[in-house]
Amino acid sequence: MPRWVRVVVFAAVGVFAYGGIVHLGDLLGVRPGGPNLSMPIWLMWYFASLTVFDPLAALLLALRRIEGLLLGCVVLASDAVANGYANYVLDSAPGVTLGRIGQAIITALAVALIAAAPRASPWLHRPGRFRPDRTV
Repeated sequence: MPRWVRVVVFAAVGVFAYGGIVHLGDLLGVRPGGPNLSMPIWLMWYFASLTVFDPLAALLLALRRIEGLLLGCVVLASDAVANGYANYVLDSAPGVTLGRIGQAIITALAVALIAAAPRASPWLHRPGRFRPDRTV
């Protein structure tokens, strides 16, 4: 596996592990600035579901599974859209806010992972096929 693929996978595992912790903190109500009760229920359910999908993507990527890469792309893209809705539609605060900065970072991460996915995917394991890295 090329070094750049390892860097992409390692960074993505870190992003999803961090995301899982953040969303768990939101779910438990320990993170200031997390979701509030005025948020639509469907959006609260979505953010709550990330307490499962973020760590799952991290685990699958750590195992170098292509499913983790695909799940990661879907999670980051949908998270960017959900945060965009929360920060631009629901939040009436003018100008730059911490939530909008966070949304921009998530969007940049989503674009980066989606752009890297086609070149990184051949180096990951596919369902039903195990390809050891070592040559015999």
